[in-house]
Amino acid sequence: MEHLLGASLPVFLGLTVVVFGGFGVLTGQTLAEGWKPASAAVAYSLLLGLGDRFLAWGLFGEPLLSVWGFLVHTAVIGAITLTAHRIAIARRMVNQYPWLYERAGPFAWRERAGGDLGE
Repeated sequence: MEHLLGASLPVFLGLTVVVFGGFGVLTGQTLAEGWKPASAAVAYSLLLGLGDRFLAWGLFGEPLLSVWGFLVHTAVIGAITLTAHRIAIARRMVNQYPWLYERAGPFAWRERAGGDLGE
């Protein structure tokens, strides 16, 4: 399991999921507030993945140049970041244009019935 994760399970859960996952949530929300595309969230996730690998190595002695570990950790951070970005974009669309859109779940919005301004 450690070979697959590139780190021990406690380091993966604590550092990657909790700490850098929290950074990913904040990053996704911030990018959505500025109407940045999802590709920006992917780019920032790569940077967060690099930081995660460095701190796993520096604080816990995990391998620094573990390619598989970097890919797994970055994928988890990226998934968290993209999820937070999509939720924030959906929330922003509904809050900013309440006469046009309504919520259609946590990730989506839909046109409000009768939302056409010509009616």
